[in-house]
Amino acid sequence: MSFSRPPRTVLVVDDSAFMRKLVAEMVDAAGDFRVVGTARNGRDALSKVHSLNPDLVTMDVEMPELDGIGALGYIMSESPRPVIMLSGAATGDAGDLTIRALELGAVDFVRKPSGPISLDLGTVREQLLEALRAADQVNLRGVEVLAKPHAPAQRAVVPDTRAAGAATRAVVIAASTGGPRALAEIIPRLPRDLDAAVLVVQHMPAGFTRSLAERLDAQSNVRVVEAMHGDAVRTNRVYVAPGGWHMRVERAQGVGAPTIALDDSPTIWGVRPSADPLFRSAAEVFGARTIGVVLTGMGRDGAAGLRAIHDAGGAGLAQDRDSSIIYGMPHAAALGGGVDRILPLSVLPVAIAELVARDRTEEAR
Repeated sequence: MSFSRPPRTVLVVDDSAFMRKLVAEMVDAAGDFRVVGTARNGRDALSKVHSLNPDLVTMDVEMPELDGIGALGYIMSESPRPVIMLSGAATGDAGDLTIRALELGAVDFVRKPSGPISLDLGTVREQLLEALRAADQVNLRGVEVLAKPHAPAQRAVVPDTRAAGAATRAVVIAASTGGPRALAEIIPRLPRDLDAAVLVVQHMPAGFTRSLAERLDAQSNVRVVEAMHGDAVRTNRVYVAPGGWHMRVERAQGVGAPTIALDDSPTIWGVRPSADPLFRSAAEVFGARTIGVVLTGMGRDGAAGLRAIHDAGGAGLAQDRDSSIIYGMPHAAALGGGVDRILPLSVLPVAIAELVARDRTEEAR
């Protein structure tokens, strides 16, 4: 005898009655979800979360009275459950708010294709359902809310000499679902004098990666930028791959200073940017002076690339199961043979800095 699981219940939150109806119809039609209620703003959402106890929540970012960020903070601190954000824009305040929501514990976000009221929302139907299905697998123990962002880095007081030279070492990081929150724990805790370039692939669409880079930059000791094609790869600088573009490191004719190369070749593992091209290229350019880090996320992106780093003599780190929102990518990396240490999120910044310092010490001998 087989037993099928009942549909997971969903609360739909949006200040537009039209969008509430559209989202609810899309979710209900999937068959594996059942919309148990809708809410018109954040205050209404909090009431419905307590009265209806939904398994999952879709939450508009920008709403009157109490916006999606405020409501998310209350939900994750008082009655945690997976939340998918619906964002109406990718630039300016909306992009920043979306990244903040992911830092606070939202599992993922879906961009409304044509603004806050999107008549063409059906074009992202499969993306929304995929996000809900992924959210149903999350490890809520790994979603410890960042009550407030890290304090902005006070860089102006100290002359900025951090990016004076071409990088001779690299730290490459792969992240997907839960990645912005993990990156907000790692990047701001890296030392100003790390003595390595840091290159990040976060699975995220175009537009939002710039907001991610800007938020991390405001909180960090090291400069964080969204990468551009042809950028010199400099020490003590963080480069975030732009959404929609694969990022690699290369040297012209195999010599000279390393530079960033972007391309829009086909997706790998269904994503672009993918971490594997970055990891492999870093292994080719930096060899044993490469540290690869695979963070939370679904799928297996980064596993093959981390093995390439391992085979080149570099080091491989992976986030542990308990602190990962989804353990798919770190687990695949461990199975792929490229992981030297599996560590909690809180330990990873220290481990990265120690590995770079050890390499620097060995080089000086």
